Amino acid sequence: MGIDMILFFVIAIVVVIMLVVFFRFFPIGLWISAAASGVHISIFSMVGMRFRRINPSKVVLPMIKATKAGLKVNMNELEAHLLAGGSVDRVVDALIAAQSAQIPLEFEQSRAIDLAGRNVLEAVKMSVNPKVIETPVVAAIAKDGIELRAKARVTVRANISRLVGGAGEETIIARVGEGIVTTVGSSESHKAVLENPDLISRTVLNKGLDAGTAYEILSIDIADVDVGRNVGAQLQMDQAEADRRIAQAKAEERRAMAVAHEQEMIAAVQEMRAKVVEAEAEVPKAMAEALRNGKLGVMDYYQMQNVISDTNMREAIAGKGDVAKPADPQKK
Repeated sequence: MGIDMILFFVIAIVVVIMLVVFFRFFPIGLWISAAASGVHISIFSMVGMRFRRINPSKVVLPMIKATKAGLKVNMNELEAHLLAGGSVDRVVDALIAAQSAQIPLEFEQSRAIDLAGRNVLEAVKMSVNPKVIETPVVAAIAKDGIELRAKARVTVRANISRLVGGAGEETIIARVGEGIVTTVGSSESHKAVLENPDLISRTVLNKGLDAGTAYEILSIDIADVDVGRNVGAQLQMDQAEADRRIAQAKAEERRAMAVAHEQEMIAAVQEMRAKVVEAEAEVPKAMAEALRNGKLGVMDYYQMQNVISDTNMREAIAGKGDVAKPADPQKK
């Protein structure tokens, strides 16, 4: 009795394992759902997907949606798109949405858009419901030197035919910013732009900014325009300050050169005075030597002293200096 019970449990476990393996590789429930929806696919095809490491539900369920929507898609194409790393469910949803909105969209085109990394379903929705892109604040300077800060709202619609290889929102924002800068910069006065903000919109739209992008620009609306700095006046002030500093530096240079020249003159005068004093110190010695050698007489000496005294008196009367004392020939 004990052996029979053990054998029964072993058989039951084996049966359960076989059932689990069977239902793991044979998705009977999914096959029944597909057959009930009119999708004719054999159970062995689903088993083959298992061996190719594909979840059958990711292919069969989108196939059921496409069939119910009246789309003609191929099971092998869906499986190939899934193996390529795409989203089969998103591609089928995009095809259904495009069909409902009467937008021409083929499976190959939708598949290429999805594999390119773009959300094809969002693109179809944007074709039906345009998107508004708000640009950051763009600063531009008019010819009169006044800065204007503008913000724009760009209404775009996805262009399905240019989604593959077309530029994105960043390019649209950059081009609109460039158009704002060009328009404001070419205006003679900032007041003209403030009075007619639509001047920016017309100029930007005429440039064809949506060329080469994945979007079609429907309208450009200037949301806000503010007056910024007076850049022209600021530049003039900076230039004047720079000129003042340059002039001040040149004046300091001239003053330094004048001081240096004055110092050189003073040094030269002092050197000359030293030489004069040195020469005057030699005069008494020469006179004493002349007296000893008899080359100079006493009367000649006193006559010279009288001349010197007369000269000193005349200079004192004229206010040029004090009367100099006669030199003593006896001092050496």
